[in-house]
Amino acid sequence: MKKVLAIAPHPDDETLGCGGTLLRHHQNGDEVHWLILTAVSEAAGFSAARVQSRAAEIDAVASAYGFAGVHKAEFPTAMLDTLPKGDLIGAVGQVVKSVGAEVLYVPHRYDVHSDHAAVFDAAAACSKSFRYPTVKSVYTYETLSETEFGLRPDGGFHPNLFVDIDGFLDRKLEIMKMFAGEMGPFPFPRSEECIRALATLRGSVAGVLAAEAFMILKEIR
Repeated sequence: MKKVLAIAPHPDDETLGCGGTLLRHHQNGDEVHWLILTAVSEAAGFSAARVQSRAAEIDAVASAYGFAGVHKAEFPTAMLDTLPKGDLIGAVGQVVKSVGAEVLYVPHRYDVHSDHAAVFDAAAACSKSFRYPTVKSVYTYETLSETEFGLRPDGGFHPNLFVDIDGFLDRKLEIMKMFAGEMGPFPFPRSEECIRALATLRGSVAGVLAAEAFMILKEIR
């Protein structure tokens, strides 16, 4: 049994990036945890109804995955790059240690959303073997609507790990639809057509019907 931690800047990033892989981990008997770094709040201008509905979505998604734990840092969304890095590192590090995480899934450093870059940097700081000795593997995932729009020529997503999610893709889509308002009609990037197309494309590289792709950042065997 492996202890897995999916680190998401926002609820739905984990589903877009590694939802099928997380379902596969759960089926294999691994202990899977979800860390969400941001939250919506009335103080940030969201309605009370939206705050309540987002909490209900998170509960429903957690149940659908069968997560062993859901960890919420509740920093303001779209503001992570304005916060002291030590606060983010502290939040991620506390969960990594409390879970005893062995496998980390993290967003791509050069996604267009600044929250993703801030979360990646915090997670990277929490992968030092001498401070976080349980961490053996760190993989970065791609997030539709964020990764493909990162324009840095030196920051492209170049996967070297492919996970077969044939048999999990339909369930991944069902879970993604639990996030109200996050999906839209094609050609919107977070559409069913685009999610299936990306899985098919990554699957074609791996020789399977559907796959999720990752960059291996750390692997201790």
